[in-house]
Amino acid sequence: MEIKEAQNLVDNWIKTHGVRYFNELTNMAILSEEVGEVARIISRKYGEQSFKESDKNKDLGDELADVLWVLIAIANQTGIDLTDALKKNIEKKTDRDLQRHHNNEKLK
Repeated sequence: MEIKEAQNLVDNWIKTHGVRYFNELTNMAILSEEVGEVARIISRKYGEQSFKESDKNKDLGDELADVLWVLIAIANQTGIDLTDALKKNIEKKTDRDLQRHHNNEKLK
């Protein structure tokens, strides 16, 4: 699926099943909540925390998809074309960091 397709899919779902977009501030709070759920799984699966019984069946892929969903919703409601934004961001990082990581002794 292309990014634009994903943006259209989320937009159509919200307009059909969700009635309307939550406002931007609400979606920002939801995004923070979803990122927290990803962090909770990562800290237990790859970090030093242990799983609680209620967390054992959490699916990292599903939680990442929740983050992506809300991120796309925010992009849609603020008029951001994520394909263009990502391309520009990669160009910015490439120009700025062309040799930075290769020259970083911590990464060798």
